[in-house]
Amino acid sequence: MKIYFVRHGEPDYKTDTLTEMGHLQAEAAAEQLKNSGIQKIFSSTCGRAVETAQHTADKLGLGVESFDFIREIHWHSKDGQPIFKGGHPWFIADDMVLKGENIFDPNWAESDRFSSSVIGEYVKKVTDGLDEWLKTLGYEREGDFYRVVGEDTDQTVAMFSHAGASSAALAHLFGWSLPWVMTAVRLEFTSITVVEFSNEKGTLTFPVLKLLNDARHLEGLETQNIFGN
Repeated sequence: MKIYFVRHGEPDYKTDTLTEMGHLQAEAAAEQLKNSGIQKIFSSTCGRAVETAQHTADKLGLGVESFDFIREIHWHSKDGQPIFKGGHPWFIADDMVLKGENIFDPNWAESDRFSSSVIGEYVKKVTDGLDEWLKTLGYEREGDFYRVVGEDTDQTVAMFSHAGASSAALAHLFGWSLPWVMTAVRLEFTSITVVEFSNEKGTLTFPVLKLLNDARHLEGLETQNIFGN
């Protein structure tokens, strides 16, 4: 099975829709994806993700099935006290290193820096939902790997989501720390990431990263990626 993870296009966050530029980006991504063999299209239930997915769906004559689990993650404080000082929380790996913190810590959500934030709860929703979704596609989580349990796993699907949620999904799939992924990767608007699993039934498999954060389809579009959610 091959999964295309696609971030949404440039949004108007207030209305949860795409801007005019966002629609141009989504159409460029759809053109890039049209010959990828995608058979099913999924998205977050957020409007900006659904609208982005619809461009590819229209081109391929497919529907879009939306899920809450892959909606964007949040990071606000549990008690109302400020928790991230000096900018967006995704840009903190350098500060963590300067303070002697381990940016690769698998238990990052329990650290002093993050424990007062709701981010851990949101990430768990993404990762739990991701595993349930993968199970419906024929892959059941066993420890850090996946057991191929389905009969129809030789397929290609696309999931349209968000920078944070997609990064949380990738971190879960590959055993990476989310603070590292969010800082090192920084998914572009409508960027394409491809993950592939073995389809040999009964085997224990680990995902293979075939493509990461590919935004070549945006060449020629006058756009600036503002790393948001």
